[in-house]
Amino acid sequence: MKSFEIKTKIHFGDNALERLAQMPYKRVLVITDPFIAKGPMIKLITEPLERSGKAYEVFHDVVPDAPIDKIIIGVKKMLEYMPDAIVAVGGGSAIDSSKSIREFALGINHYADVAMVAIPTTSGTGSEVTSFAVVNDPVAKIKHPLVSPSLTAEEAILDAELVKSVPPAITADTGMDVLTHAIEAYVSTNHNEFSTALAEKSIEIVGVFLLRAFLNGNDTHARQKMHVASCLAGLAFNSASLGLTHGMAHQLGANFHIPHGRANAMLLPHIIEYNADIHKDSRSQSEYHPSVKRYSTIAHVLGLSSYNKVMSVRSLIQWIQFMNQDMKIPARISEIGTISVNDYMSKVETMAEAALADACTATNPRTPDKEAIMQIYRNLW
Repeated sequence: MKSFEIKTKIHFGDNALERLAQMPYKRVLVITDPFIAKGPMIKLITEPLERSGKAYEVFHDVVPDAPIDKIIIGVKKMLEYMPDAIVAVGGGSAIDSSKSIREFALGINHYADVAMVAIPTTSGTGSEVTSFAVVNDPVAKIKHPLVSPSLTAEEAILDAELVKSVPPAITADTGMDVLTHAIEAYVSTNHNEFSTALAEKSIEIVGVFLLRAFLNGNDTHARQKMHVASCLAGLAFNSASLGLTHGMAHQLGANFHIPHGRANAMLLPHIIEYNADIHKDSRSQSEYHPSVKRYSTIAHVLGLSSYNKVMSVRSLIQWIQFMNQDMKIPARISEIGTISVNDYMSKVETMAEAALADACTATNPRTPDKEAIMQIYRNLW
C-alpha cells in the first residue's frame, strides 16, 4: 500500500505575506541568515508581526549548509525563548536549520507543539513542504539527510516579492535544483501517480520560465512561476524521494563547498545517461532500461521529443547542458578553478562510498555500484 499526504498549508499569490498578521501564533521566533536580518527584506516579515501585536525575536546565526554547531546554538535560543511558532525565512539552509532546531529542541524539552511557517527566499529547494532536512558535519565532511514527518512545516508562504533581488547566478543554481528535484522524483523507483503529476507540472514550468527569470530578475511573472515550480517539485520528491544525482551532489558540497543546486546541475546530464544506460549501440537494442520511457516523457513535456526514445533522452541531456551553458554553470569541476585535480581525485573513492550510502541513492532507477559512481565523479572532472 502507498499513501500520499500534503501536510503543509500553502499561501501564495499577491500579498501572501499578510498571512503573518493573520496566523494565530502569539510568540514567534524568526530564524534567518545575517544578510536577510540586516537588510530591508526583514521588514517584510516583521512589519505584519508588529502590526498584529505578536511578540517576536530574530535569530540570525544561520550559515550555508546548516552546520551542526550553528544548529546547537539555535536549539539553545529556542529553549530560552520558548516560542509557539518558528518562522523560517531564507533559502534551503535557513529552512533546514529551522527544521533541525525545532526537532532537536523539542526532543530535549517538548514544552508545546511548536508550529513552523516556512518562507522561502529562493526558488529552489522546496524545503518549505518537505519532511527532509540536511545537516552538515564540516569536521567529518559529511552531509546527513534527516527524514521525518515531524520536520514538515505546518504552513508555507510563497511570495515573489522575496525573490526579486536574487542574483542571476543563484537563480540559475536554485532553478536547476528545482529541475533536478522534479526529474529525480519523476523517475524514482518510488514514484506514484500523485508525485508524477506534480513533478511533470514543475518540469513544464521550469522549461518555460527558468531562463526568463535568469535573464530578467524583475520579470515578476517568471519569478512567481518558478516559486510555484519549486514547491511542486518539493511535494513530488517528498512523496517519491530522489536519486543518485542528489546522493553524489551532497558529497561535492560537503568536500568542496560547491553550491548544492550547481552540483546537481553539473551531475544531472551524467546521471541521466548512466540511468538510461545509453551507449553507441543503444538504437539497436530491443529493450531499454525502464527509466528511458520516463526520461523520454520528460523530453516530450519540454517539447524535445524525437523520433525514438533514445534520441529523446539524448535531446533531454543536451537541453540540460545548453541550459547550464546559457546560465554560466560550469560543465566540469576543473572549470571552477579553485579545486586541484589531485585534491579532487584523492577524494573520489570516499565520496563514492558516501554517495552509495546516501538515503537519496536508494530510490535511483538504476542501482549503482561503487565503481560506477567513481567513474561518474572522474568524468565530471
